[in-house]
Amino acid sequence: MNGAGSDIRNAEEKLLSTLGLCARARKLITGTPMICDALRSGGKTPVLAVVEATDTSENTHGKLVSKCTYYHVPLYRITADTVRLAHAVGKTGAVAAVGITDGNLFKALARYLPVETATEGGEQEAE
Repeated sequence: MNGAGSDIRNAEEKLLSTLGLCARARKLITGTPMICDALRSGGKTPVLAVVEATDTSENTHGKLVSKCTYYHVPLYRITADTVRLAHAVGKTGAVAAVGITDGNLFKALARYLPVETATEGGEQEAE
C-alpha cells in the first residue's frame, strides 16, 4: 500500500535534487519574468522546458501556459510548492518556476517529470 506513495515522493525528491544540480551548473533560469523574457528573446540560451510549482497563482500559471504554448516549450507542473522549489535551486523565499537551458540535464530530469501541462495543441492540465 505504501509503495506507490513512496515512489512518487522518491521521484519528486530526485527531480528536486536534479534541479539543484542544474542550478549549480548554471543551466536554469529562475522566476517567471526571467523565463518569459528568455522565451521571448530566444537568445543564445534557449529555454527547453519550464517546471512550475504547484501553488502558483492563477495569473502566473496562465502566463506560463500562454508563453510555453506560443513558443512550443513544454511546461511541467510539479507537486512541490514554491518554497520547496526555491530551496531545491538554492534560493530563499519562493520560486514559481524555473526554465531548463541544457539538453543533457533536461534528459536527466525527464524521467522524473509529470505529464506536460501545456502542449502545442493548447492547454492540458496534468492532475
